[in-house]
Amino acid sequence: MKIVSYNVNGIRAALKKGFLNWLITVNPDVVCLQEIKANEEQLDLSVFEAAGYSFNYWYSAQKKGYSGVAILMKKKPDHIEWGTGIDYMDVEGRNLRVDIGDMSIMSMYLPSGTNMDRLDFKLTYMDDFQRYVDELRKTHPNLIVLGDYNICHEEIDIHNPKGLKNVSGFLPVEREWIGSFINSGFVDSFRHFNDSPDNYTWWSYRANARNNNKGWRLDYGMVNESLRDRLKRSVILSEAKHSDHCPILVELTD
Repeated sequence: MKIVSYNVNGIRAALKKGFLNWLITVNPDVVCLQEIKANEEQLDLSVFEAAGYSFNYWYSAQKKGYSGVAILMKKKPDHIEWGTGIDYMDVEGRNLRVDIGDMSIMSMYLPSGTNMDRLDFKLTYMDDFQRYVDELRKTHPNLIVLGDYNICHEEIDIHNPKGLKNVSGFLPVEREWIGSFINSGFVDSFRHFNDSPDNYTWWSYRANARNNNKGWRLDYGMVNESLRDRLKRSVILSEAKHSDHCPILVELTD
């Protein structure tokens, strides 16, 4: 099973930049999207169906043009779970899960901490999400949580660790949380295969950051430990340029 996760920074904008042709070429089985910035009724779903994704599910924020996640699939899932049941998370459309076979796949968009109020919101979300996942894995052990975590874990995951140590996304409290999240029973699938520096998934639009590869690794395919032996590949698809993020791909054996 090939799974792609991609913060598209607006699905309608990404479509205008050739997202669908790229998707057809990569040909994943499941696509997890974040920051779709659209409601389902604003989209022509037939274009996704024509690309082979007959089953597509959209979970938008109540605020229009903001946040939101989606999952596109070639095969019908056994179950769809909209949100977490935690009100303040679900208002912003940040979690969507599908169950297929013995796997449970979540598209997750963790908030950014752009100011103090949003940082407090993010830290609360992180703690509540960990508790939610701990409970979820009691009934869905083969859980995969893909998406934009808005956190760089280690110094290797950011282009300027010394200069950015006090910036949200690389704060000690955020790094500690994502380390604890992994230690609770997840595999950072990319680092399972690759321990090289200079591998990023987000670049600022400023100062020619992408061309200079001054980036951050914010997007992860976190795979429950029970699936470690089924991991086949996990890569960053940095050639895709429909967003300020690039997609990641995780492949597992059935």
